[in-house]
Amino acid sequence: MSHAHESNLGRIWKVFGILSVITIVEVIFGILKPDVLHMNNFLSMNLLNWLFIILTLVKAYFIVWAFMHMEGEKSSLRWIVVSPIIFLVSYLLFILLVEADYIFEIFKNSTIKWNF
Repeated sequence: MSHAHESNLGRIWKVFGILSVITIVEVIFGILKPDVLHMNNFLSMNLLNWLFIILTLVKAYFIVWAFMHMEGEKSSLRWIVVSPIIFLVSYLLFILLVEADYIFEIFKNSTIKWNF
């Protein structure tokens, strides 16, 4: 019995293209820093940073989807793998934003000087 080898070359180039486009968009926004995104805040962080976070999570999900071969798995297994990551990243972002805003307010409104 011989098993026919199926080439994944097209799939690899598709994944490469999608990840490259998302990365190029991130780099362009990082260089240009549009004022509409950079100067407007949402939850104590500017919209440009939120865009970077969202695009990075999309890339991470797509990497898991493509390179861990999750597209062929059942929906329940996909959620078992992805939901803890979504929860942990969301929790980390919440902690970072709350603590960073607290420290910023301490330095902004007190007599403690910025020494770094």
